[in-house]
Amino acid sequence: MGERIEYESCSPFEIHHILNQLDSTPKHPVFGELFLPTGEGPFACVVACHGSRGWSDHHMDHANHWLDAGIAVFRVHSFDSRQVESVVDNQMLATHAMMLADAFAALGVLNDDARIDSNKIGIVGWSLGGTVALYAAWEPIISAFGNHRFAAHLPFYPAAHMRPVVQDWSNAPVLILHGDADDWTPIHFVKSLMPQIPDVQLHEYAGCHHAFDSIEPKTWLPHAIHIDDKTVEIDADGMMSGELEPGVRMPLNEPAERFAAFQILQNIGAHACGDAEARADAMERASAFWVSHLA
Repeated sequence: MGERIEYESCSPFEIHHILNQLDSTPKHPVFGELFLPTGEGPFACVVACHGSRGWSDHHMDHANHWLDAGIAVFRVHSFDSRQVESVVDNQMLATHAMMLADAFAALGVLNDDARIDSNKIGIVGWSLGGTVALYAAWEPIISAFGNHRFAAHLPFYPAAHMRPVVQDWSNAPVLILHGDADDWTPIHFVKSLMPQIPDVQLHEYAGCHHAFDSIEPKTWLPHAIHIDDKTVEIDADGMMSGELEPGVRMPLNEPAERFAAFQILQNIGAHACGDAEARADAMERASAFWVSHLA
């Protein structure tokens, strides 16, 4: 068991609210677990963010690898802190914006912990948490949370469908691990976003689905909300919108607007499937990334 650490965060609904209304967003407590490797600190550390189904066994399999490499792990409990079990079929209960708030608040807590090297804190996430780990490298979000920044970013199969008009990203290294058969958070969004990011690499796993680094059999999730070919624009003022039909844009800032978009698009159903070869490679590749950039 890790050391439970409670700290203060908030629940902005969307990135729009992070950029424009963060000061007026009510604060509330969240918690995480800090796992320390053997030896003497201060240690490099990874802030870890779960996916739409919450914490899974394969997430901790990775964490144990990193602990063995001498890197601390801080698991953020964004769902448990909000009494949410899963957002697979309801992405409104806990959003990537809320999880971004939790991750940056955790970064502030770890910066003040003498056991942690404040210059060597990275962020990792899977699926929804991968979206958090990816967009935590976008400078307007970094600035909104007080200019504390992560030293490296490791998103696993993120939803990379948001397109900021302000193309200003951290120079920190980003490694994205993604399967090319992913029909939940398709890889083409990652590929089209990459030209915006200064230091980014993509490792693509041929024939692999969402959660390729797990050991679960191929599973069809009929109610999972997936993304297909439509992007969300974030303009210079932080206003978010999507083109639902050619020439017709819809605002996507508020809960009612996002709910209406879900009702129109009806993007449901996706696969998850582990792959032993890809899992083994990802375990080693992720550890090597942290050792290279943090340890």
